[in-house]
Amino acid sequence: MKGRYFAFNPGLCVLLIPLGAIAHKNGAPCARCPRNAHCTNASSCRCDPGFTSLSGKVIFSTSSEVCTDINECGPPLYMSCGSLAHCHNVEGSYYCECAPGHELLSGGTKFQSEKENTCQDVDECSSGKHQCHNTTHCINVKGSYRCYCHHDWVARSRPLHGLNFTICEEVPFPSWTSPSGVNSQSLSRFFDKVQQLSQDFKPALAKNTIQDLMQEVDELLETPGDLETLAPSEQHCVATHLLVGLEDVLRVLSKLLPKGPLTAHASAGTGLSLTVQDQGIGDVTLGQSQAKMQLKWDVAQESNDLGPSVVGLVSTPGMSKLLAEAPLVLDSKQQTVLREHRDFLAGGFPVLLSDVVSAFVSNKDTQNLSSPVTFIFSHRSVTPGPTQKVFCVFWEHSQDGCGHWSTTGCRMAATGDASTTCQCSHLSSFAVLMAHSHVQEDPMLAVITYVGLGLSLLCLLLAALTFLLCKAIQNTSTSLHLQLSICLFLAHLLFLTAIDQTKIKLLCAIIAGALHYLYLASFTWMLLDGLHLFLTARNLTVVNYTSVSRFMKRLMFPVGYGVPALIVAISAASRPSLYGTPTRCWLHTDKGFVWTFLGPVCTIFSINLAFFLMTFWIVKNKLSSLNRDVSTLQNTRMLTFKATAQLLILGCTWCLGVLQVGPAARVMAYLFTIINCLQGAFIFLVYCLLSQQVREQYGKWFRGVRKAKAEPENYTLSSGTVSDASKHSAALHSSNSSHPPRSERLLPGFTESPVPKP
Repeated sequence: MKGRYFAFNPGLCVLLIPLGAIAHKNGAPCARCPRNAHCTNASSCRCDPGFTSLSGKVIFSTSSEVCTDINECGPPLYMSCGSLAHCHNVEGSYYCECAPGHELLSGGTKFQSEKENTCQDVDECSSGKHQCHNTTHCINVKGSYRCYCHHDWVARSRPLHGLNFTICEEVPFPSWTSPSGVNSQSLSRFFDKVQQLSQDFKPALAKNTIQDLMQEVDELLETPGDLETLAPSEQHCVATHLLVGLEDVLRVLSKLLPKGPLTAHASAGTGLSLTVQDQGIGDVTLGQSQAKMQLKWDVAQESNDLGPSVVGLVSTPGMSKLLAEAPLVLDSKQQTVLREHRDFLAGGFPVLLSDVVSAFVSNKDTQNLSSPVTFIFSHRSVTPGPTQKVFCVFWEHSQDGCGHWSTTGCRMAATGDASTTCQCSHLSSFAVLMAHSHVQEDPMLAVITYVGLGLSLLCLLLAALTFLLCKAIQNTSTSLHLQLSICLFLAHLLFLTAIDQTKIKLLCAIIAGALHYLYLASFTWMLLDGLHLFLTARNLTVVNYTSVSRFMKRLMFPVGYGVPALIVAISAASRPSLYGTPTRCWLHTDKGFVWTFLGPVCTIFSINLAFFLMTFWIVKNKLSSLNRDVSTLQNTRMLTFKATAQLLILGCTWCLGVLQVGPAARVMAYLFTIINCLQGAFIFLVYCLLSQQVREQYGKWFRGVRKAKAEPENYTLSSGTVSDASKHSAALHSSNSSHPPRSERLLPGFTESPVPKP
């Protein structure tokens, strides 16, 4: 057995050795090598071509190694297939293929390298490889083809055998008939003419049909006839039917026009501007005599329409006759803003300022455009009055076939006397109108203003006469109060009588300038009064009151009247047109012009507040030693009262006007009106009624008047007696009170007591 075995074994080995060598040479798989790998020797493996090991080793000996596919079409290799071709990766290899619409010269589609690339365009139309419907015309383009309709036909995308095909259809004249329920001979005659145009319609003559249609619409709107006798609601329904129908007809007929622009104008002003373009890109601008529209081409193209794009603008000035009493509906955002400001309430019907224009494009879905459409309207020059507001509006169709003006989706980008720019996020019929409104004023505030200012005028007049005629109290302080009273009196009087005189623009500007000057002068005199009060209080313990008085006399008139005049002169020279507003003869808020008043006022009441606090502190510390004969309780009460009154006299309470914001605005408005309307009353109260010298002088005047009435026949003698008695009484009083406390002589507004001293 052994002998025979060994005898057979050498022969078998001879047969097996060549087979093993061939297997190693061809890289035959080994049981110990992973998938997509082969043996290189008895103990090593190597990944097949087109694969690489995860470890990155070319030769490996572990059976846990993994060979992954190499993407020859991606990084880092990026095998190049040349132009008009794409690289496709497959497991262990790759191939190149011509781009769609191209093939190799050999007729094949796949190749291995850029050197083998012979890709060229395939003419699908001539080769019959296209899928155009038999109603269309195939035109080859580079790498593809397109299906076009013959002239006078329109393209429609319709499903056919499970695929979407472009099918061409002959364009019929769109149906446009008279609205039901409207009895009008003028309207019936118009639609009879439209039906005649429909019967005579030929696609090749679409341009002539459009021009004839625009002329018929123009004649109807120019002479509406019995349409004007219809109820306003019926007129609005007719206008809606005309606007919608005209837009639909023009959208269809314009697709039959050759590419390029077209304009059509009728005798009474009705006009059309449109342009036709293949798959337009960029912006397009169309204009009429009184309006211009700007939009992007991409909003015009219908998604499933492969035909040309159309953009059109129609102007119908005569449509305003049918929309004369159309209501205006504000969007919710504008209603909220106007309600918060409480400055607009609809009153009456809006007035059209511009022509009514209608915009249409190929795409019927224009309710939410990707980019806004801009309209620039030219209209008659108008300046909105105090009860008017300008809006950009569109005609919104209602479910009952009528409609109303609406502001939803439209905003006013800019406006001037004769032009308005609007931006809208949808297409329809647009216009600019001016809505009548009225300012919602608080009647109670108006009553308080007139009553308060009337009382203030009376008190200021009495105070000015007192300061002027009462010789006993005349000094530097009295001169300051006299000038303040005069300026406030003139300012309040002009405010009450002329603030609303806005009809004559030049007169209104003069009134605004005068008010600007008088109120600035009033505040300047308040500042001088505060300065004088502080200097006097500071020098209570120093015998230099004369120097203070001399300083104030030199300073007060140049500053009191010169500084306001300089501010007003500079303001008027720089911005004369900003004096006077449409609602009030006051300063415009445009360009911050109102700060020519608010700036100085805020500065003055801030300085006066500082003067007041320092003066109050000085007087409070000195009062106990200066007025020892007055009880502490009475002293404190009178000081508090007069200090509060002085705060009002110095104008510090005008800061309440700045606080009229937020939830407390109404309360602050009442406080501001009440307190500042009574400024004149406080001047008369503090410097006249609470002054012992003035009260004594009033008593002498009243006694003289009563005595003169009791003895009219001896008027001259009585007057002399009263005069002598007054002089004698004044002499006695001067003798008895020749040495009043120093604080009474210097700070009467703070320290005088209403109770006569023993």
